[in-house]
Amino acid sequence: MISLELDPKFNREPEDRYSRQVLFRGIGAEGQRRLSASRIAIVGCGATGSALASLLARAGVGLIRIIDRDYVESSNLQRQSLFDESDAAESMPKAIAAARKIGAFNSQIAVESQVADLTPENIETLLAGVQLVLDGTDNFETRYLLNDFAVKTLTPWIYTAAVGSYGVTLNVLPGSTACLACILPHSPEGALETCETAGILNSAVDLVASIAATETLKLLVRAHDRVRRTLLSFDVWRNERAEISADRPRLGCRTCGERQFVHLAGEGRPHITLCGRNSVQIHERHRPIDMAEMSQRLRPHGSVRHTDFVLKFWPGPYEMTLFADGRAIIKGTTDASVARSLYARYVGS
Repeated sequence: MISLELDPKFNREPEDRYSRQVLFRGIGAEGQRRLSASRIAIVGCGATGSALASLLARAGVGLIRIIDRDYVESSNLQRQSLFDESDAAESMPKAIAAARKIGAFNSQIAVESQVADLTPENIETLLAGVQLVLDGTDNFETRYLLNDFAVKTLTPWIYTAAVGSYGVTLNVLPGSTACLACILPHSPEGALETCETAGILNSAVDLVASIAATETLKLLVRAHDRVRRTLLSFDVWRNERAEISADRPRLGCRTCGERQFVHLAGEGRPHITLCGRNSVQIHERHRPIDMAEMSQRLRPHGSVRHTDFVLKFWPGPYEMTLFADGRAIIKGTTDASVARSLYARYVGS
């Protein structure tokens, strides 16, 4: 872990740095003091996560804990605004690169870096002591885990996602609004579009991150009457927008109604085992795969061949064998987090 300690000026009255923000009536001097005393976590520091981290660090949120398992690649730079070419050249862990960039433009806040994969085993430790959790992840497995933790501990969190030209976000205030499981009781089945297969517009990322960052400010300064209580989605290319009410929990929701925290218990997480020499198997059996369609999606990213029953894909130094039920074997690593990341990147999760 890297921790950038608080500057001695941390508790001073808001100064010129935040003067334009203090002038905004919704925040003011008292709101700025509340921001400076706030502690948040951002899980995932890719496209949405890095945009959220930058916006909230510049706004003066006092402590930001960044949790990410991945490293910077050149293909990230089109949309992941905290990183530069030197980070990609050095394969810098995203959480560490983000903390260094933030330290260069705001030394008056604290940033904690955790280079880790959020799991049921470590979530309570990694999210201890924060007031709000922000979703910068790329998979539903982690989002349902966050939702379980948030509901159980009464910790607000904000779901955000972007792919292609589409963005979506939801504020979850446990005990007050609907949770993620109220809106989406089950993870989407089948292969999902990802940034690797469908591409992504940085404008969609920045818009959804800006909306989520604004909701974060509302919650931290206690402007609860201004907090949005809908799931908001939009497509910046098609000029489409939609909202679904999330004003109250859904009767019978397994998570916030029945308080069954299956993801915290590890039941919603695909079982992963070492498989032979230098291989990891992901035992995902609830994701039927159309091999021909998946082959077309993966072709721009490496060599692919398939039958009706199995697909082989070679992304870089790895080999992925994907079965029709969603199970996969990744050769070239014994690191479960690397295998999980590759699966989420190319198949979805």
